[in-house]
Amino acid sequence: MSDTPLIAHLLELRRRLLRSLLAVGIVFAALAYFANDLYTLLAKPLLQHLPSGSSMIATDVAAPFFTPFKLVMMLAFALSVPFVLWQIWAFIAPGLYRREKRLIAPLLLSSTLLFYAGIAFAYWVVLPLAMGFFTSVAPEGVTIATDIARYLDFVLAIFFAFGLAFETPVAIILLIWSGVTSVESLRNKRPYVIVAAFAIGMLLTPPDVISQTLLAVPMWLLFELGLLVASLYRKREAVEDQSRVD
Repeated sequence: MSDTPLIAHLLELRRRLLRSLLAVGIVFAALAYFANDLYTLLAKPLLQHLPSGSSMIATDVAAPFFTPFKLVMMLAFALSVPFVLWQIWAFIAPGLYRREKRLIAPLLLSSTLLFYAGIAFAYWVVLPLAMGFFTSVAPEGVTIATDIARYLDFVLAIFFAFGLAFETPVAIILLIWSGVTSVESLRNKRPYVIVAAFAIGMLLTPPDVISQTLLAVPMWLLFELGLLVASLYRKREAVEDQSRVD
């Protein structure tokens, strides 16, 4: 009898996972026809900086077929994230307190939007600058012919790095909410955070100052935004607790 709640939770978890996988599959099927067009759009930051007469190449026999579909699979998962997070929320919400629900629901939404914002920033700002830098520093006599699979892996790594970096406010709020640290403590560590942001920018971006700065500065600003939101949340909690006491 005691196993019944556990089995019910496992069945509910399986149902939510199957719905999430189905959503990814539906988006993938809808985008599969446009795989080549989507890859061309992704390659635009590089193609517009290639010297006249240069083009991308495929060093693997199957790469022209599989690489665009790999992009579609990753895009299908990215576009399905809101639905997947909603399934996660529907699974965990019944076990949360009212105060926890008021915090986690906005965090799920904001984390999704921030991740998309990071990818958009990387595509529209970082990639054109990075591709322009790489193509401009090629030694004389070297023909630039980037492999399509390697370019996709490079771009996906950049997207993930910037998407993750843009989650900084969410991470700050969770750390403060869980009691791991405080707003005052993080404010005192601001100089170290700025140095860490530039160190992360150096590790996660191409080896040029522009790309590193374009990751480090947004991380710092998002850190400040996280502190601001967390401090406002703490003040609101204090007012509510005081009103209950009164």
